Amino acid sequence: MKFRSDPSAIRGSIAPAITPFTSDGAVDHDSLRALIRFQLDSGSHGISLGGSTGEPSAQSVGERIAGMRTAVEEIGDRVPFLPGTGSHKLDETLELTAAAAELGADAALVITPYYARPTQEGLYQWYATVAREFPDLPIVAYNVPSRTAVDIAPETVKRLFTDFENFVGVKETTKDFEHFSRVLHACGRSLLVWSGIELLCLPLLALGGAGFVSAVANLAPGAVARMYELWEAGDFDGARDIHYRLHPLVDLLFVETNPAPAKWVLHQQGRIASPHVRPPLTSPTDAGLSKIRALLREGGDLTQQIGAAQ
Repeated sequence: MKFRSDPSAIRGSIAPAITPFTSDGAVDHDSLRALIRFQLDSGSHGISLGGSTGEPSAQSVGERIAGMRTAVEEIGDRVPFLPGTGSHKLDETLELTAAAAELGADAALVITPYYARPTQEGLYQWYATVAREFPDLPIVAYNVPSRTAVDIAPETVKRLFTDFENFVGVKETTKDFEHFSRVLHACGRSLLVWSGIELLCLPLLALGGAGFVSAVANLAPGAVARMYELWEAGDFDGARDIHYRLHPLVDLLFVETNPAPAKWVLHQQGRIASPHVRPPLTSPTDAGLSKIRALLREGGDLTQQIGAAQ
């Protein structure tokens, strides 16, 4: 919880780790530890677990808490830890967030409740409840309308940011780049905004974003971290070069539903014991694997790039 008292220090590439499973479908904590070490060694500026890439909706609350515990043990205080603690049920969200707080997470990433399609007032009340329950834990909203069928409006973010000192930011996973700008315009630059859209990670920095939570960091953590570092150092051409070189890996991630392609690559590289994804996801089809292999040949050199040491 080293960074909990100063969430403004949670910047850069926050890697949203997959949740490895064994071939029979159990959570693979040994592979999870290895992945976190890979992220730390590659220079990622923070770790998240339990976002969309981590298949949280396919896990029990107990499994998600156990995963958080493993991550905390491996990370220590070396980089910030922002676990996803949201669910479509408020009681589960509160239970997961309580566990994150107790385990020492630096902030909680809380997804907008999915399936129900609440109004903006419903979203405000949801986040207000979480923020009130955990006043000492920074709360970050996770806006991903493609998966939840609801979009948290800039005005709702502003209301929460104004009313709750511990509501500190939002992970925006929307391809509407105007939305990013409107959120920052409504709330001011002190709001922390991370991009969850891979090809909007670099552009967000020009608007004053805090960084990104990009699934491509599972495959090329060093390159993604270095892109942020180059931008911050004023080497804009160097940052843009990495941005464009990442395109094939970004396309690879979404050949079929994320995280199945990433898990296949990580298994091929020997980083996880199995590429298993839980239903309703499936492993990539033969046609998908053909595309994945071609894209990996095109952009695979970045999977070997190591970022700056922590």
